[in-house]
Amino acid sequence: MISFRQHAISLVAVFLALAVGVVLGSQTLAADMVSGLRSDRADLGDQVDTLTGRTARLTEQLDAADRFLAVSAGRILAGRLAERSVVVFTTPDADPADVEAVTHGIETAGAAVTGRIALTDAFLDASEGDRMRTALMNVIPAGAQLRTGAVDQGSMAGDLLGLTLLLDPGNAQPRSTPEELGLVLETLRGGGFLAYGDTPVRPAQLALVVTGEGAHAARNGQGSNAARFAGALRARGAGTVLAGRAGAAEQPGPIAVVRSDAPLAAAVTTVDNLDREIGRVTAVLGLPEQLEGGAGRYGTGDQATALTVAATPR
Repeated sequence: MISFRQHAISLVAVFLALAVGVVLGSQTLAADMVSGLRSDRADLGDQVDTLTGRTARLTEQLDAADRFLAVSAGRILAGRLAERSVVVFTTPDADPADVEAVTHGIETAGAAVTGRIALTDAFLDASEGDRMRTALMNVIPAGAQLRTGAVDQGSMAGDLLGLTLLLDPGNAQPRSTPEELGLVLETLRGGGFLAYGDTPVRPAQLALVVTGEGAHAARNGQGSNAARFAGALRARGAGTVLAGRAGAAEQPGPIAVVRSDAPLAAAVTTVDNLDREIGRVTAVLGLPEQLEGGAGRYGTGDQATALTVAATPR
């Protein structure tokens, strides 16, 4: 008869055998897994190398295209805006290099830049809305009336600045006196909403709003206010282009807001690759397109429909 001690020894032997089997099996499985992982890592490494090479080639092609456009921009833009005038607005995140490039492009196209006005954070910040609306209501020229739908600060400011700073699209004549325009601008500058230099800002036919990557677009409605501002300018003038970088074409960036709103998208031309020469040239070409009643969504970002403005005979 098997004693309890013999039975216990048998059970221990069984469990020991199982344990040895598990260890040996796990070692084999681990070896297989390591081998598989090494193979996967090698495959992924090859894919990374392929994509890195492709990215490098595409970057080289883009850089070459930029160099070509930088040399050719003069021929492309020459005469496109002859005898026209443009006022340039900038948001706080606009890149100075982009602003300088498009300003130069406008002048190359034959237009006069009648002013460069910087919108401040307070101009776009919804928490400053009541204070800004009060300032705007106090400087409306006698006999002028803002549009009833302009209730947010971006729309109200765009409506008033469009009325006083943009020429009447019907007859290309000012709709405010120099004193009225000066009062509007000085009041907004004094309130910390605008900034501009000592050279007097003059009325213009067209407006170009330069923005950046949309880094602060979600902060207190800044992206939406910039978009509404551009739309209100367009409603008062002969044309408005809103141009920035790729981030501004992602919600809630100002370009994305314009493109997602059917009436705004049909009225305001947007460009989302201002960090590239083709975007800078396109921003300028968008202005004569606006004069002709057209509007486009250009660039490589969300909801863009073309890379640049279609060529038209001159």
